[in-house]
Amino acid sequence: MLKYLQPNLYVPSVNKIDLDKLKLYGIKALIFDLDNTLLPWRERKYSLLLEETIKRFTDCGFAVCIVSNARDSRVEKMFASMGIPAIIKAGKPRKKAFRKALHILRTRPDETAVIGDQLFTDVLGGNRMGLFTILVLPISRREFLGTRLARRVEKPILKHFIKKGVISRPRY
Repeated sequence: MLKYLQPNLYVPSVNKIDLDKLKLYGIKALIFDLDNTLLPWRERKYSLLLEETIKRFTDCGFAVCIVSNARDSRVEKMFASMGIPAIIKAGKPRKKAFRKALHILRTRPDETAVIGDQLFTDVLGGNRMGLFTILVLPISRREFLGTRLARRVEKPILKHFIKKGVISRPRY
């Protein structure tokens, strides 16, 4: 079970992801979580910073899709204005939304990375699908109660992976 919770990379933020390294791994497309990965939890306002973040990846040739457990239809509209597909009510870590994203992106699992801030949704779901998984530190401490509880379980698991040397503690 622990192997499904182990990310391939652990970085402080999406802006610290080495895009050249992803290309060396054969990654062509990126599936992003939304809350506390790209935006603070429940933030649904379009921002130039968000657009610049997404543009950094698309300008390097990566196809991008948002997969979020959020239930807010504004998410789809916000990303549609940037030309980015978004899947809401994803039900991560279940495979259905990841399969849908792969279909939209027209990539195979081994060509696709998932980027998110949670082990039990983003990393677990991505690993179950055979995706390259990237864990980022959450943008904000403000989050859903269920997420706060999950973080208490995540913490010792991450410490275990770091102690074993399978991932490194993220550095800014």
